[in-house]
Amino acid sequence: VQLQASGGGLVQAGGSLRLSCTTSGLTFSEHAMGWFRQAPGKEREFVAAITWNGYSTDYAESVKGRFTISRDNAKNTVYLQILSLKLDDTAVYYCAADSIPLALSHSPITYDYWGQGTLVTVSS
Repeated sequence: VQLQASGGGLVQAGGSLRLSCTTSGLTFSEHAMGWFRQAPGKEREFVAAITWNGYSTDYAESVKGRFTISRDNAKNTVYLQILSLKLDDTAVYYCAADSIPLALSHSPITYDYWGQGTLVTVSS
């Protein structure tokens, strides 16, 4: 199983990015997907999750209204659209797969597979 996250980079505050996570080796449509992030010196934190069919999503309070999670089951890919980037958004962003298709878990321990992370750096 592989999860390949991409799309990170250096962006000015107020800018936008779209992160992608392409999976292989698992039945993508049978997994809920999540995004987490880890800033330097901090614990990994939940950002967003989406059910297998994309009908339900959930977000951390700190990103609601700015982040949008979506998925394309035909492409085995989950996305995270980030708008109005803030300095506090600087982190390594990880995608993860949950074998419970309807889960919207905020806990990293419930996810079965993880990507390697993509770094988002927001500058002032």
